[in-house]
Amino acid sequence: MSDFENLSGNDKELQDFLMIEKQKAQVNAQIHEFNEICWEKCIGKPSTKLDHATETCLSNCVDRFIDTSLLITQRFAQMLQKRGGSGDL
Repeated sequence: MSDFENLSGNDKELQDFLMIEKQKAQVNAQIHEFNEICWEKCIGKPSTKLDHATETCLSNCVDRFIDTSLLITQRFAQMLQKRGGSGDL
């Protein structure tokens, strides 16, 4: 059971607000994670300007990170659907 299910029906606005804030926190955590990963992978030495190869590397790295995250999310959704949404993984 999620923390949000414990709120009464009168707290719908609060529930919606908390859900949005939780989603924002998850997005920020993902951004921080791929920033770290892609920085380590693509930035050899910091400079005042990104060269074309570094810019391409960063773009590709972020794209692959997003693709992988979406694939994992879709797989979990498929698994839940196959199990009837019971939540048992």
